[in-house]
Amino acid sequence: MKILAFLDCNYTIPVGAYVAQVNPETYSQSYVLEYEHTQALGTSGKSARVTLKKPDKLNVELLFDATGVIEPGLGSALMISDELGVEADLKIFKEMMMSFDSRSHRPRFLILHWGTLLFKCVLSSLEVKYTLFRPNGVPIRAAVTAGFTGSTPDLLREAIEKFSSPDLTHAREVKQTDTLLSLCESIYHDSSLYIKVAEVNGLTNFRKLRAGSKVYFPPIEKHRT
Repeated sequence: MKILAFLDCNYTIPVGAYVAQVNPETYSQSYVLEYEHTQALGTSGKSARVTLKKPDKLNVELLFDATGVIEPGLGSALMISDELGVEADLKIFKEMMMSFDSRSHRPRFLILHWGTLLFKCVLSSLEVKYTLFRPNGVPIRAAVTAGFTGSTPDLLREAIEKFSSPDLTHAREVKQTDTLLSLCESIYHDSSLYIKVAEVNGLTNFRKLRAGSKVYFPPIEKHRT
């Protein structure tokens, strides 16, 4: 596993890289969606609407070893001196990911890369567990559990938000199972706007849309009553 560090949120200014001494046996990712469940008085229910997609999370455990049984990692401090055991490598690892930039006053932006994993993120937590020591107490093996929070580059985030914004006109090709109400719910999160959309598109029979036809959905503010 390789961890790349950058100064900026768009990942254009690299400042360091760390190659794990031993690739992790496992890593876990979590995804969280928050829903709004409130409903009007007198109604029997309501479909859950997504109100927020929280940043993805990733947790990984890395091994640091200065026993000599495992070869030092690329750029490891152990190649120079092992008097401090794993502390020398841990210092490099922590400084690369946790050092605050004097201009942005925040830690580094990171990319975790291993196999099919390519995760843009920031460090959210770090726990070091020392598991083996020399007779003099110097730690020579440690397990590091690191938690990362996904970080979408500003340029990409703005492009996604602009594309999906209800303030823009959208054109949708009608599928066999589509209804005007379901399309309004998908775009505006408000199916009651189907009448306005029908007016804009000159639809006289909005209950039955022709598959393959196009329906235009205008900016919501200009057509909401």
